[in-house]
Amino acid sequence: MEQTVQIIGSILVLIPFALAQWGRLNSRARSYLLLNLCGSAILATQAAFTAQWGFLLLEGVWAVVSLTGLITVLRGREPSAAH
Repeated sequence: MEQTVQIIGSILVLIPFALAQWGRLNSRARSYLLLNLCGSAILATQAAFTAQWGFLLLEGVWAVVSLTGLITVLRGREPSAAH
């Protein structure tokens, strides 16, 4: 079961990433951010339960960044980009 949860979480992160790289999905789109948030939250939770601290740090930060971006988009503001 643990492996299944990890695979689902990974797919939720990897599919939007691949679509963005192929130019089929904007990385600032709600769907991209929501899928990343869900996938990384699943993986962060799994990492916490199995005491994988490095993986928890990676996925926890990924989830927070995705959530911040999603909130910004939902509020109607454009996330700032590096120049």
